[in-house]
Amino acid sequence: MPCVGDWLNNPLSIVRGFFAQNAPNSDWEKKVTEYFKEKLKENNATNWVPSLNDVPVHYLKPNSLVKFRCMVQDMFDPEFYVGVYETVDSNTNARVLHFGKYRDVAECGPQQEIDLNSSQTVTLERQTFYCVPVPGESAWSVVVLNPHLYAYISASQARVSPSTSYTPSRHKRSYEEDEEMDLHPSKQKEQHMGNSSGGDIHGCVEPKRLETEAPAGHHLVSPNCSPPLDLNFPLPGEKGPACLVKVYESWESFKVNDVLEVYGILSVDPVLSIVNNEERDSSALDPMECMDTAEEQRVHSPPASLVPRIHVILAQKLQHINPLLPACLKEEESKTFVSNFMSELSSVRAELLGFLTHALLGDSLAAEYLILHLISTVYARRDVLPLGKFTVNLSGCPRNSIFTEHIYRIIQQLVPASHRLQMTVENMNHSRFIPHKDYGANRLVSGVLQLASNTSLVVDETQLQQGQLDTTGVHNVTALGNLITWQKVDYDFSYHRMEFPCNINVLITSEGRSLLPSDCQVHLQPQIIPPNMEEYMSSLLTAVLPSVLNKFRIYLSLLRLLDYSISDEVTKAVEEDFVEMRKNDPESITADDLHKTLLVARFLSLSAGQTTLSRERWLRAKQLEALRKARLQQQQCVNGNEL
Repeated sequence: MPCVGDWLNNPLSIVRGFFAQNAPNSDWEKKVTEYFKEKLKENNATNWVPSLNDVPVHYLKPNSLVKFRCMVQDMFDPEFYVGVYETVDSNTNARVLHFGKYRDVAECGPQQEIDLNSSQTVTLERQTFYCVPVPGESAWSVVVLNPHLYAYISASQARVSPSTSYTPSRHKRSYEEDEEMDLHPSKQKEQHMGNSSGGDIHGCVEPKRLETEAPAGHHLVSPNCSPPLDLNFPLPGEKGPACLVKVYESWESFKVNDVLEVYGILSVDPVLSIVNNEERDSSALDPMECMDTAEEQRVHSPPASLVPRIHVILAQKLQHINPLLPACLKEEESKTFVSNFMSELSSVRAELLGFLTHALLGDSLAAEYLILHLISTVYARRDVLPLGKFTVNLSGCPRNSIFTEHIYRIIQQLVPASHRLQMTVENMNHSRFIPHKDYGANRLVSGVLQLASNTSLVVDETQLQQGQLDTTGVHNVTALGNLITWQKVDYDFSYHRMEFPCNINVLITSEGRSLLPSDCQVHLQPQIIPPNMEEYMSSLLTAVLPSVLNKFRIYLSLLRLLDYSISDEVTKAVEEDFVEMRKNDPESITADDLHKTLLVARFLSLSAGQTTLSRERWLRAKQLEALRKARLQQQQCVNGNEL
């Protein structure tokens, strides 16, 4: 067990030490980063860092080290901050240097004043990201996998208990407030008169948290904020904290919709909410000091109790969010994990195929294609064409919400992130699919299609009835079609649209052929008709052992990350085979059919743990495609529906 010492509970003391030893040399910043990087490598120390995904904010000590797994929902404009500043003791005139990095609030002793005209003052820049929990993240991937963390939560409860009272630290002020006081001495006097309680030189009197638990949903009511604060989650009904993540280095490598894991210092000082205080006299503000609109201030400076700040020390872009897999598969330990799992992959595939066959009412062909769909991913782009997308239209589904709902629940238990979109006229006309720019608040307003890479989107068409789509509905259906065809969403910036590439696995369930485009239509042929659909579908998940379910989850996530290639020899054999098929029956296969069969062969090979195409897998892919097409032809003969 790593020592839960100053680096975890009071990381600013570590930063202060490096700053004191190395200032004003900028090397102290690199040393801080290296220190925490090394600490997190020791004895699985990352498991001891509390996560905002798992632990409510009110259980966490302010200014402690935390981690957060999140998606970048929006990027705010870069902000300037005082990186180094100097204080002067009013009694002795002694000068002390302080660092401003990893902080929102200035550190100032009882008899000290900040000298903003000091030659030692350094102004720096940082980037703020508005981050939300990964949209549609499955409950199984959010649970705390490390039981040791509960010990930390218990200890945290002893240190910071929820309270309805609040005692502010006397000598903590925001940098913006310090600047305002410099321009308005009367406010400075009022500040000293209003705060007469004592505090030490480092402002270590810690405030108790006013808020205890943030309610679920988009809107949270703050005592200083009216109307309710919109947390801007992409999906309705989402829970979890939104955070302002402040990045100091290499922020240009991160972009909107990236999934990150950040380690940083938690900042929840109530002074951060000062711009939301309705009692504050807005007429007293110098208009030159505040160029932002009130709405922009409200969005960019929400109450810290509802939207905490994280000052990032370390951040990494995640390949995946499956907690059962190593974060990076290129490390030696990860290679051992992959090797061990590959040894039992064939048995896991067989069990998963059997499980999905039962879920699809005994249809093993549909189960095969569902596996291929679940491991598909966009692996490259040629001009505007995304390669590797494999949208499946599962037609022939019973017009019964129980079946499609349970199919989604099963997928939800297998993949780390998913969302079910019920395609009804009402949803199409009233839902916000496309993110758009709100210039008044200077933020990107989220939409249902703002999803993280590799999210499984299940579109349920079985509930679709006759009705009229309005302008919004037409735009939403068009956006869905573009997502499926081009794997991109055109965000609305009012005066123009901006393309955001994505990598979303779309499964469409429908009675007949879907109204939406797809790469592959598989018509469901139930072999069993359970007398009680609800009972039958519910029993499937309860019958699977948790250990087996975890193997399914590892299987589907791991195979998406494997490399794949086709040898020159096999490429030549496939070309010859294609020419031969065209010679025998020119109408039977087109270039598009060849591309689709190659895609099936790719995922069929990967599903068996093979990273190259063999002739055996190619023949099996042709066989699957022949069976699928024959089934569609048979269905056309039965009811005359268009294929």
